[in-house]
Amino acid sequence: MKILVINGVNLNLTGKRERAVYGAETLGEIEAELAAFAEERGHAAEFFCSNLEGELCTAIQNAEGVYDGIVLNAGAYTHYSYAIRDAIASVSVPVVEVHMSNVYAREQFRRTSVLTEVCRGEILGFGKYSYFLALESFWL
Repeated sequence: MKILVINGVNLNLTGKRERAVYGAETLGEIEAELAAFAEERGHAAEFFCSNLEGELCTAIQNAEGVYDGIVLNAGAYTHYSYAIRDAIASVSVPVVEVHMSNVYAREQFRRTSVLTEVCRGEILGFGKYSYFLALESFWL
């Protein structure tokens, strides 16, 4: 299987921002671990990161016919981006929504996702391991 891991707004700062929430590893380090994890199991993981909502929509749309699944951490866009929601709904590629933190244990506004109902599932609260669990969900 070939899975696209998409990270949205501010996730490029992982390892630098709010270390108590997101950890000290950089996004690049996490992606390298995910790529190795997938490869060891005979699969492939590719990565895309952008702070721009439209670029995230385009990456989702372009996944059609190329990837078997998408792991998506849209960051703050999770809570209000109907554009990303519509992009997910417009493709047949299954999407698993991921969050490193437990959004239900944080600020009230983070407890609402406009993406969840068009995603295959949601994994949150396990730090970087949320990504690993999401990858594995495609292989079950």
